[in-house]
Amino acid sequence: MHVLLAHPALDPWLQGRGRAAVRRAAAEVLAAARADLAAGGPPPSVGALVAAVATALGRAGRLQVRRVINATGIVLHTGLGRAPLAPEAAQAASSAAMTYSNLEFDLETGGRGDRQGAVSGALRALTGCEAALAVNNNAAAVLLALAALAAGREAIVSRSELVEIGGGFRIPEVMTQSGARLREVGTTNRTYARDYTAAVGADTALLLKVHQSNFRIVGFTAAPSLAELAALAEGHGLPLLYDMGSGALLPGLGGDGDVRSALAAGVHLITFSGDKLLGGPQAGILCGRADLIERCAHHPLARAVRLDKMTLAALQVTLDLYRSGRATTALPVLRMLGRTGADLRRAARALARRCGRALGARCGVTVEAGESAAGAGALPELPLPTHVVALRPAAGGAQALADALRAGTPPVVGRITAGALLLDPRTLLPEDIAELPGLLTAAMDRAPS
Repeated sequence: MHVLLAHPALDPWLQGRGRAAVRRAAAEVLAAARADLAAGGPPPSVGALVAAVATALGRAGRLQVRRVINATGIVLHTGLGRAPLAPEAAQAASSAAMTYSNLEFDLETGGRGDRQGAVSGALRALTGCEAALAVNNNAAAVLLALAALAAGREAIVSRSELVEIGGGFRIPEVMTQSGARLREVGTTNRTYARDYTAAVGADTALLLKVHQSNFRIVGFTAAPSLAELAALAEGHGLPLLYDMGSGALLPGLGGDGDVRSALAAGVHLITFSGDKLLGGPQAGILCGRADLIERCAHHPLARAVRLDKMTLAALQVTLDLYRSGRATTALPVLRMLGRTGADLRRAARALARRCGRALGARCGVTVEAGESAAGAGALPELPLPTHVVALRPAAGGAQALADALRAGTPPVVGRITAGALLLDPRTLLPEDIAELPGLLTAAMDRAPS
């Protein structure tokens, strides 16, 4: 320990981080070295130990959440943070974070204000709903709706919609946490309106429809339409709650329809995500009948799942972009999903030329046809044709190059198919393009040959 702390190579770390931080890193490195020796490994040199301490300090000082270049072609990549915000939305979040704001303060009266007022008003205008509420994600929105509307009673749902979403979260478990009792109807592949009718009883609180995230059942199938379910619910004096999942605000974006159309079909309450097809920050949005929203907003759980000031600011600006008609050009997600095959072919060829000049004979660079994906359970059946840049290193292989790219600053994440590392221009932001050739060159230098 004394030798390491006195080594001149660690002086910059001692001055920048302090003796305690360097000592902690050195203790970890020495503990690992002792374990390696006990297992029969060779004794490390002082230089190797010093380098390991510096690496540990660098790793500890690195931001856990940092910029990554997404070259996978998966637009709403959950692992990479889903929707990138529009610059205006990001600036609004930053401003809200760095200053005081009128989050719950009415500037006209000087009294308490409504933190949801602007967002709720925008959602009413965009969807035609009577009222709206935003919470911290869609799972929270479903949990809140079930707790407020069905706790201690039954919620009827089709067996084909008992889905599991990312991270192992399951709709039946969310329902259990809400206090609602699950009443399954129909079969895995076929459910009819009469199945719901037969299940309705004195203990029924609502009908629940759940978006089949990440999968589709095809073939010998049947399911009532939203309008049929809404009419059935209406006839029994029950609300129809629709967990829409991705929740597009624009018509024609995918096979599951848009929020306004679902409400027009008679759905009483809809929940959907803010950071999927909406293209905004992580949020769960509830839109629907005013009395149902009121019950949700005044439930004790609403306080536990409410949005912070930064997310509210970003969501408000995102919704304003829709209201101004600029969403398709201003929101990165909608731009990426809307790119054409011809546009992506041109982009892939331009990127391939830049990469080819940077890498030379060390790596084969070709342009090939491929498919992108919306991701995050959105539009699972919608094909997104693309053109990719395929990299085939002359030595070391595609996996070694992928590993080296992830170790760069910023890291680059692509996908490997048939022995090639693919870079899909669909998900590359404008600032990514200029950096990629240099990052590839540095990665090739680091990758084992």
